[in-house]
Order: sequence, then C-alpha cells, then structure tokens
Amino acid sequence: MTINPPVNVELSERFQKVIKRLLKKYKHIQSDVQTLIDQLEVGSTPGDRLQQVRHLVYKVRVKNTDAAKGKSGGYRVIYYVRTSDRVILITLYSKTEQVDISAEEIEQLIHEFEQSTD
Repeated sequence: MTINPPVNVELSERFQKVIKRLLKKYKHIQSDVQTLIDQLEVGSTPGDRLQQVRHLVYKVRVKNTDAAKGKSGGYRVIYYVRTSDRVILITLYSKTEQVDISAEEIEQLIHEFEQSTD
C-alpha cells in the first residue's frame, strides 16, 4: 500500500486579489472555495481539463452558497497542476459577473505566476 503525500495548494496573487474583492459581496466564498481545496489536497482533480491551454489546467464549478442558483450561477475556479504534489489556484470568477475566460488570459496568468516565483 502506498500513501500519497498531501498536495500543496497555493493561491496566486491574482486569486487572492479576486477572492478579497468578491468577499465584500459573497460572505461565504472562503468556505465555498475551501471545499475545492480539500479535494485538491488529497490528490483529486475535479473539473474539466482545458485542452486549449499548454499547461495542465482545469476549470471547476464551485457552488456559491450566498446565491440560490446552484453551481451554474456559482464560481469558476481555474487551477494549474504544476507538479504531482503542487497545485496553484490561478483565478476565480463569479459566473454572474463574467461569462468565461480565454485560453490566452489563462496562459498569461500562469506566466505571471511563474515570473513571480522565480
């Protein structure tokens, strides 16, 4: 039996700024996102892989408990699997405020994150 080490989940600077802004409107956003972080820490990769991005990136729906719209009206979290034991939460957005995010913008956010960690 092999025991996988826990996955380290990091928040990009962009992710932190966005969650801080959304916290003013959605009081439970941190606990909503924590559910996803808990899944990532045990090695799960929920959501859909974004094929048009060069990196191993997923987009996952997260329910907004402050809105009665379920996952479809909730948040979208974009995360990057950098290594098998390191996941970066790149950005998130409320579906009520933003329709989608382009592959080019995701690539740019990953590039910015990589530059800030060098």
